[in-house]
Amino acid sequence: MNRIVVRSRVGSDGMLHLTLPVGAGDAGEEVQVTVESFPLSKRESRTPDEWKAWVRELGGSWQGDFERPPQQCLEERDTLQ
Repeated sequence: MNRIVVRSRVGSDGMLHLTLPVGAGDAGEEVQVTVESFPLSKRESRTPDEWKAWVRELGGSWQGDFERPPQQCLEERDTLQ
């Protein structure tokens, strides 16, 4: 059994159109399609213009200093021969 995951959106007409790349070698095989509907998070539902605006908002928003925590010592290793 091969599993194919395809994400798609329901059109404004309420119809879901799918094109599934199962391959010619699977011609004549029986398949089962399961449809799961879930709400998109705010992050996934942004338009490209909303993404650009959100990224621009980030510029200069950090308040404070960037600090690098102390690093551990490197381990001693045997030399390669």
